[in-house]
Amino acid sequence: MLSVAIVGGLHSDARRAAVDRLLADVPGAVALHHDLATAVRGTVARTIRDSGGVLSAGEAPLVNDCACCALREDLVPELERLEGDGVTRLAVVELWDSVEPKAMAEVVASSGLRLTGVITAVDPALVLPYLGNGDDLAEAGLAAAATDQRTIADTFARQLEYAPVLAVVESEGADDEDRALLAQLHPTARQVPLGHGDLAGAALGGFDVEAAAAAQHPACALLPAEADECGVSTLVWHRRRPFHPERLYAALEDLTCAAARSRGRFWLADRPDTLLHWDAAGGALCVENAGPWLASLPDAAWEMVPPVRRAAAALDWHPEHGDCCQHLVFTSPALDRDGLELLLESCLLTDAEYAAGRTAWKQLPPAFDTLLEV
Repeated sequence: MLSVAIVGGLHSDARRAAVDRLLADVPGAVALHHDLATAVRGTVARTIRDSGGVLSAGEAPLVNDCACCALREDLVPELERLEGDGVTRLAVVELWDSVEPKAMAEVVASSGLRLTGVITAVDPALVLPYLGNGDDLAEAGLAAAATDQRTIADTFARQLEYAPVLAVVESEGADDEDRALLAQLHPTARQVPLGHGDLAGAALGGFDVEAAAAAQHPACALLPAEADECGVSTLVWHRRRPFHPERLYAALEDLTCAAARSRGRFWLADRPDTLLHWDAAGGALCVENAGPWLASLPDAAWEMVPPVRRAAAALDWHPEHGDCCQHLVFTSPALDRDGLELLLESCLLTDAEYAAGRTAWKQLPPAFDTLLEV
């Protein structure tokens, strides 16, 4: 049976090196790549190669003027064809630069094909420069669709944090700080050195799409733990009191720029029943409504909540507020931990505001309506 492994990442040289390593190490392996750069001509260029070179090339037409949509439409039939030839053991799907592995992993898994690995290839020396790059993908010629509004920083962060395996190139430009930053951003990842690690084993080891999605969901995400090494720190900030919407809104720019990467979930006083997602990189912040806190749901609705989320809430349940909380994680070199904590604390409700209760909280000025597009 055909195994499918996805290899992605904006670090294109590292990605190609990882794919080449798999082709060399796994007999009967081929790599399938869709070049979305050709989308300006109305098509997406497809190549299939093995360790000896290109086996075939073709084109897929754009779907609704969307290169990424064309990739989705063309990928599964090509993989099914490879499965049917009875010769290919491993199909390595090499994603184009800005394509995110989560979407493609779900496409492959939902088709019934056997997805055995998702890998993001990384050059440690480039982690901080990419996390700090707030340029739009479109400005860099890396947009996957005409409507693509992602930035280099947030795209790279998601590519890095989704994959359970990181193929790490040996980079002369990387130092201990770079390696510490990589480790703190994704502490649960298996790092496989490209020079001497078992990348083939990682590509064939198995992949759970549902578990990977749950690990990224704001309500139960596997967030990094406290750390401080080689000049890089991770601050985990956890509180059981809601934010004052106006004070938090006024501090957003300073909080967003305080760390190379920050993420988590937070609780606003004027929206006490809503779990909000915090996602910041490259000096830009995305705030999203992630649905209700479990504490705000009637008991009957809990049956419809995925078990992994119920388990995550149970581990952190408060007798008064349930799962409502602040859980934000900031990772960066030269992190001003004390200053950051003071700023965050100043945004919480005061004792008097807190004591006024939920009815009063809901009357506070709704400063986040614009960000949440209410």
